[in-house]
Amino acid sequence: MQIEAPDPHHRGGPDLKDKGLSHNAVGVLGGTVLGISSVAPAYALTATIGILVAEAGSKMAVVIIAGFLPMFFAAYAYRELNKVAPDCGTSFTWTTKAFGPYVGWLGGWAAVVATVIVLSNLAGVAVQFFYQFVGDLLGNDSIASLWQNPLINVLTCLAFLAAATAISYRGITTTERVQFVLVGFQMLVLLTFAVVALVKSGSSPTGIAFSLDWFSPAGLTMSAFIAGLSGSIFAFWGWDTALTVNEESRDSDSTPGRAALLCVLSILGTYLLVAIATQMYAGVGTEGVGLGNEDIADNVFGALAGPIFGEPWHLVLFLAVLASSAASLITTFLPTSRTMLAMGTYGAFPKRFTTIHPRFMTPSFATVAAGVGAAVFYSVLTFVSESVLTDTIYSLGIMICFYYGLTAFGCIWFFRHELFVSAYSITFKLVFPLLGGLGLLAVFLITLRDSASPEYGSGASIGGVGLVLILGLGLILIGLVFMMIMRTRQPAFFRGETLRRNTPALIVEEP
Repeated sequence: MQIEAPDPHHRGGPDLKDKGLSHNAVGVLGGTVLGISSVAPAYALTATIGILVAEAGSKMAVVIIAGFLPMFFAAYAYRELNKVAPDCGTSFTWTTKAFGPYVGWLGGWAAVVATVIVLSNLAGVAVQFFYQFVGDLLGNDSIASLWQNPLINVLTCLAFLAAATAISYRGITTTERVQFVLVGFQMLVLLTFAVVALVKSGSSPTGIAFSLDWFSPAGLTMSAFIAGLSGSIFAFWGWDTALTVNEESRDSDSTPGRAALLCVLSILGTYLLVAIATQMYAGVGTEGVGLGNEDIADNVFGALAGPIFGEPWHLVLFLAVLASSAASLITTFLPTSRTMLAMGTYGAFPKRFTTIHPRFMTPSFATVAAGVGAAVFYSVLTFVSESVLTDTIYSLGIMICFYYGLTAFGCIWFFRHELFVSAYSITFKLVFPLLGGLGLLAVFLITLRDSASPEYGSGASIGGVGLVLILGLGLILIGLVFMMIMRTRQPAFFRGETLRRNTPALIVEEP
């Protein structure tokens, strides 16, 4: 008796539809660069180092590794699902096929909302570094602090979002070319920053010596570890962009998965190098440039650029973070718009989201909708919370864990009839997705519990409930309302007619 795997597209189901996107436009290197760009290492580090140190102290390195592991394992779940169903809806499409339309819709909604929030967060960071860069370049402190004016901040943010929307609107090829330049520049600057920080750490008044104890979780409370882990998971988020462009990739069933794994591994190395170098130079104290200083937690590189690089080279680091934010701002439109495109194609969203630009071959309406959504979200939240960046990072951890974890468990359920046919299936379709799913589930549940407190995150609250919980869980629950509306207006998807729940069956042939 011989067991053979069915044709990949047959296993994914004949109901998968071509969306009208361009084909064979992205290779392994291009997909990896798009993934790194979406993660935005320079931006993610300056936004999360302060959070990690606030929660884990000198144990930042172990928290980074702990955040990497569930992401790394989940990436294998994405890879296996992409092999049999290369669809730009990714989490939405795969969880629908595994668990049915209702769970799939919520997974897609969480992915869309998370990316829209990240778009606003990225634009917010870009605004900070834009004014700091211009102000320092001109030697004008008034200009450098303009980002602290809420009205100017919001207006500038809207301008950045409009520019990013326009570039994304013009197509995947334009986006990819821009990213090669922006990603290469920020990675070079980060490497230089780490080397200089290591060299100067011995003479820094707040510097500390390297210790292997930084890689041990001993001494960390579970709540502190999970809170830091939530920030670490956010810092790794975005690698799935390499899979979102699967329909536009060469060898769509294999290239995106390879690119995603390369992206996650390269990001881990970058984070550990920069985090350790930064900690050795600045220390974890609460005074001056110490990483535990709350005054610099939202923008660590903004405080360290001058002491480490000196004048005027510190402007290069400002420019790198600005480039990182801008690059990720452009790239993050890819997963947002393509998830909405897929949801529209299968009847889970209004049909307008299926609109493809005839020349650029991009989801034009979905791209504009993502830009508008991010603009509205950032504008409102800026006037509600003084620490908008911190609160959105914490709340994003909730949504990221939700839909990444759902996809990891979806992989196991989708392949449940073939989990034990080979060592390969046991490892990559069961063990790795299970480890990733369980890790993400643990962070999700503990973060929900802790974030109900008004003291969690920045300390902002509404009605005595922490703003982080309201943002993270509240936006997922709002999705239930929209789901019921869509069920009334377009019931075919929810009856399983447009995207069917199915499990790949083994083909058994007698010799």
